[in-house]
Amino acid sequence: MKAIPTASDSRAWATIDLKALQGNLARARAFQPKAHVVAVVKANAYGHGALPVAHALRASLREGDCFGVASLDEALELRRSGLSEPILLLEGVFDAQQQAVAIEQNCAFVIHSLFQLDLLQQHLAAQGHPGHPLSVWLKIDTGMHRLGLNAQDFARAWQALQGETAVGKCVLMSHFACADDADSNMTLRQLAELERCLDAAGVPVAQREISVAASSGIQLWPQSHYQWLRPGIMLYGGTAVAGENAIARGIEPVMTLRARLISIKQVAAGESIGYGAAYVCEQEQRIGVISIGYGDGYPRRMPAGTPVLVKCRVDGQWCHVQVPLCGRVSMDMTMVDLTQCPQARVGDEVLLWGEGLPADEIARRCGTIAYELFCQITPRVHFIYA
Repeated sequence: MKAIPTASDSRAWATIDLKALQGNLARARAFQPKAHVVAVVKANAYGHGALPVAHALRASLREGDCFGVASLDEALELRRSGLSEPILLLEGVFDAQQQAVAIEQNCAFVIHSLFQLDLLQQHLAAQGHPGHPLSVWLKIDTGMHRLGLNAQDFARAWQALQGETAVGKCVLMSHFACADDADSNMTLRQLAELERCLDAAGVPVAQREISVAASSGIQLWPQSHYQWLRPGIMLYGGTAVAGENAIARGIEPVMTLRARLISIKQVAAGESIGYGAAYVCEQEQRIGVISIGYGDGYPRRMPAGTPVLVKCRVDGQWCHVQVPLCGRVSMDMTMVDLTQCPQARVGDEVLLWGEGLPADEIARRCGTIAYELFCQITPRVHFIYA
């Protein structure tokens, strides 16, 4: 049996704090305690590991809650791992075979086009009642113009599903374009469009089971909470609010990414460092090399000056000292300026983001979002679940 990797034998590793993950779900639920929750674990749980994350969250799900994934393949991975909880396919199914498997595996699925409505109706006409009530989510395009039925097509789909006895639940959903911006009026326009579509289709108020609030809607737009919440990035410790760090809203980091100092040398003033000779020492500098690079998922575009934390002894006590990146990130290594950290030694741990250094802040340094940082971690990084 292969030994489970530990920090002591890893060149780069990510620690996943499962208690913080569970705590973040509780924080999301607290915004609307009566609502159901879709715990979104798509894209390998935003890079955190779909199976360990889902198994850690399952005890926190209530009756009626579910997991959310992007594709049938992701749902089947959860099913093969022994998860029997409801799973929602957020992009629905793409062909007749997927429709049959989704129903067989008792997955809920989104219908965002008339093509998908036709797939469902054709399946039910050919196969009859599946023996268990289906959970169907109708997605309405309220202004994002990515996926979703327009008002006319939604009315047609809603009426069609009223005649399908196999459909036990029909949730009405949409997705916000600008909910991360508290000053944008786009979200209010989308909410108004949602209500207009429901009224135009004649959906009775008593049958309006609605889901529009993902992480940003949960935190900024209480009028969007309705009966379902869909927390995603906030489960994993990333911000869903433009210009903020998640910790400002009490959301805990879940992934902490670390590597090691593998070399330290003195470099004379005027000498360059790394590929392209893009960084030139203005004075003699103490340069450290960290065992992580873009081959591990640490972005190549990360600029000089980006902070990392070196764990070293200062006055006999272990502490984290912030030092800046210098030179270009390469495939396997990244360099830092240790001039102001003379205590650093080869073998010391270096924290790239996570506890004490928000991923949101690091993401902004290279013009991206924490979602991308988390998702692009490669299999070369060892994951340790605690």
